[in-house]
Amino acid sequence: MERENQFIGQSGAFLDAVERASRAAPMARPVLVIGERGTGKELIAERLHRLSDRWEEPLVIMNCAALPETLIEAELFGHEAGAFTGATKARAGRFEEADRGTLFLDELGTLSMGAQERLLRAVEYGEVTRIGSSRPTRVDVRIVAATNEDLPRKAKEGTFRADLLDRLSFEVITLPPLRVREGDIAVLAQYFGRRMAAELGWEEWPGFATHIAQAMEDHPWPGNVRELRNVVERAVYRWDDWSQPISHVVFDPFDSPWKPTAAPPPPRPASKDLSAASAPEPASADFSDIDDLRAAVDAHEKAIVLQALGRHRWNQRQTAKALGLSYDQLRHCLKKHDINNSAES
Repeated sequence: MERENQFIGQSGAFLDAVERASRAAPMARPVLVIGERGTGKELIAERLHRLSDRWEEPLVIMNCAALPETLIEAELFGHEAGAFTGATKARAGRFEEADRGTLFLDELGTLSMGAQERLLRAVEYGEVTRIGSSRPTRVDVRIVAATNEDLPRKAKEGTFRADLLDRLSFEVITLPPLRVREGDIAVLAQYFGRRMAAELGWEEWPGFATHIAQAMEDHPWPGNVRELRNVVERAVYRWDDWSQPISHVVFDPFDSPWKPTAAPPPPRPASKDLSAASAPEPASADFSDIDDLRAAVDAHEKAIVLQALGRHRWNQRQTAKALGLSYDQLRHCLKKHDINNSAES
């Protein structure tokens, strides 16, 4: 299995997590990898395998959330022919496939209690029994598991086996989210941007305009590195002039004036309770610093138009439609505020 395994970053929190994985790799012990979606948990699992004595053996990956509960145990432990409806022939499970290698269990927190119990026995005794068989099979498998859930809290609540958690947590590597990795957003954006530019055959890499670089620094990145990669690659392939810095980026690809909207909730029945009518009105904005009404209104109007233009990639007809203006009215507004396509580049 060939995969990219490049760790891009320079922040202390990120490098500490990578170093911990490197130190734990030679140990034939289970490791838990904790982190938000898109932080690189699978890359850490691959690093643990490649730097171990098992690097020539299989690295088997199983996403526990991708299978219905009724099939998880059959996938993990295998089954004999006729063990259940549809089992027409015997099949080895992931444990047997990963014998002498590494088994990476992603989304560990989604395992059912029954699967957790059988997993505990496999980890504790090194034996697995196929569904429909009474004969256990010895396996030598190193477990690396990943989750974005709080497993100690789930153990206290009784939704995750505490004894299994104890068995799997010889080492716990917690990956920092991108928003706290100081300096890494710019490094990653440049890396993904240059790679996409090379894929598109650009003659040179123009970089990002200053306001775009700042916007990326200010974004919260709920999808972390995976989201950043999508945002950067989308911005590069949509940019037409590789001789100019990229000055437009779309963080939400679903944002559109034509996107489907949810139906409005049904009106609430009238009530004799008039307490809502007496609720205090929200505080009004503070306009005490405004000493030039016309200038304040013009500045607000210009900001709205610029934001709408950026959202619609400077397509003036789409922008006019989104703002409820005619095309001529928008053109008049652009001329009034001296806005042109290169003003914000």
